[in-house]
Amino acid sequence: MYINLELYRIFYITAKVGSISKAAKELFTSQPAISQSIRQLELKLGGPLFYRNARGVTLTSEGSVLYQYIEQGYIMMEMAERKYRELRELSEGQIRISACSEICKHTLMKSICEFHKLHSNIKIQMKDESSLEILRKLDLGEIDLGLFNLIPMQENKIEIIDTFELHDCFVVGEQYKELSRQKVEIRNVINNYPIIMLQRGGNTRAFIDEFFRLKGIDIHPQIELSNMDLIVEFAKNGLGVACVTKEYIMSELINGQLYEVPLDEIITPRTLGIGIKKDMPLSVASEEFLRILKLNNKVMVET
Repeated sequence: MYINLELYRIFYITAKVGSISKAAKELFTSQPAISQSIRQLELKLGGPLFYRNARGVTLTSEGSVLYQYIEQGYIMMEMAERKYRELRELSEGQIRISACSEICKHTLMKSICEFHKLHSNIKIQMKDESSLEILRKLDLGEIDLGLFNLIPMQENKIEIIDTFELHDCFVVGEQYKELSRQKVEIRNVINNYPIIMLQRGGNTRAFIDEFFRLKGIDIHPQIELSNMDLIVEFAKNGLGVACVTKEYIMSELINGQLYEVPLDEIITPRTLGIGIKKDMPLSVASEEFLRILKLNNKVMVET
């Protein structure tokens, strides 16, 4: 049986205030309109809901039972409306983000801190995962935003809403500083110096390997590490020539802790994508975080 929810709202307000005239004032309508709506609801339900008297109205026993259930539903709807307003006004909510490990620290941290400062009530769920796992979770709707190395996708279910480039380079510490003084042949570096790289298994390492493969160069690093921070420390301590992402070691280059090796061939830039699940609307919190992230990435690129 279909009954217009507006009739239940009128019934609830009338029972709550105990008067048709008071209900009319609260609902900004006329007393006859309230009386007509109550009669309509009584006809649909098949029995009286109120006793009318000089003081107003009181619930029948059946009306009293109905009121208990309608009250719960009305309270839940008010809570839902309040929760919706809180989410729209960024006073509550959460963002689910996944990104590759280096991106978490070097690309996302500033944006996360800015967002948290502005909207401390919003929960941030952050995970460090591979690009393939990020794409899988985006496809399933398990995360709101993903930052990952752009790779060929079998199905076009992910919407790339922004991209930016990262530049890989080779750097050294004081031990091999002479390599930074003039342009050197890339084959000479690979064949004659200890090379430090990310370990295999990730898209960043796969990208570098493919670059050298296309150049006809076999690369066999002496040291393979799990993250960029370790690679930077090994290079600073003179353990070899390290392949790193230039954007992530700018402070070390400026401070003279590391020196870039000028190669005769520039490594092709890598492209990172910021993706969402296609046709799945973003929450207001996610849209606000994305705005901050894109602004910071624009500044990083221009710098």
